[in-house]
Amino acid sequence: MACLITLKQEIKTLESVFPKNHERFQIVSASVDELNCRFVGKNGKKYEIHANITETYPSTPPVWFAESEETSVTNAVQILSNTSGRDNHVLNQVGILLRELCRLHCIPEPPDIALLTMPTATGYRLPDRLEEDRDMDDEDDDDDEEGEEDLHLEMDEGEGVAKSKMDEMDTEHLATLERLRQNQRQDYLKGSVSGSVQATDRLMKELRDIYRSDSFKKGMYSIDLVNDSLYEWNIRLMSVDPDSPLHNDLVLLKEKEGKDSILLNMTFKETYPFEPPFVRVVHPIISGGYVLVGGAICMELLTKQGWSSAYTVEAVIMQIAATLVKGKARIQFGAAKVCNQGQYSLARAQQSFKSLVQIHEKNGWFTPPKEDG
Repeated sequence: MACLITLKQEIKTLESVFPKNHERFQIVSASVDELNCRFVGKNGKKYEIHANITETYPSTPPVWFAESEETSVTNAVQILSNTSGRDNHVLNQVGILLRELCRLHCIPEPPDIALLTMPTATGYRLPDRLEEDRDMDDEDDDDDEEGEEDLHLEMDEGEGVAKSKMDEMDTEHLATLERLRQNQRQDYLKGSVSGSVQATDRLMKELRDIYRSDSFKKGMYSIDLVNDSLYEWNIRLMSVDPDSPLHNDLVLLKEKEGKDSILLNMTFKETYPFEPPFVRVVHPIISGGYVLVGGAICMELLTKQGWSSAYTVEAVIMQIAATLVKGKARIQFGAAKVCNQGQYSLARAQQSFKSLVQIHEKNGWFTPPKEDG
């Protein structure tokens, strides 16, 4: 409970020091789960930067990511994944981030940055000019705190926020996350770390969010990590629009082959989330639905040009499910005889996707009318 109180006080300080109209750095929205910020660079250019506060906070720092792919922003964000101790607290994280952003953009630091003060052993001390604001806010605290923050407080009685968040997941999924953390620690000690710190942190956050997701819990799709790697996921898409021919094909697929899902394979590079994952259909063979030779999927969202680091893995999965239905995808039941037991080829998928990207880079993407979805 003490950690939650401190976190809320830090957030309150940040919102007071850097309000939405601040000329250099703005706290757009904040809760005990996430922080949405905006940095205003030279000539008023704005950069959106986000932080997700995990259940292991403050033992581990928040997971930060920026919507911009400019190195002057991504390099500043990258630094935040290597902090420890008191520097893991959001107050210090914002201070580190803002100083680095100002340095990389060659602009002076705002004097307000000196107002970011951490709690002391005897209690929390806000800057003098903010004390009055805090007292006024405390009077209305019960009325202003809604949504997720209230939920956390209700669940927190006697057990702590970290445990309440973890209770949202099955024991099996908690064990998976713990195993992944242990594997990462061992790799770090051996000096054999794969991927990048930023990609690993983001993918861990994505996996945690999926395990808590209503769509996942309702069995719309499932996730398996290939060889316990965060960088390769097998996704079984088990639910599509019930009014679609594809839904009927999935019912028939279960009758014929005992399988009731579309198997997708998703691989991530160490540059994630600044580059999209590579996604392909593995099984069954599908016609239509924007599925290419080899199982690659024709979607602008999955290209560097159409991708945004703000997209989540679950959003991509849901978009693929919608795209298959929209493209009138149908399962080819006779394809197993000629296509290696009905599975696509990775090499062919990569080649067809590369060709697709080259074509669209030259000719552009077709954007259907809004009434078509």
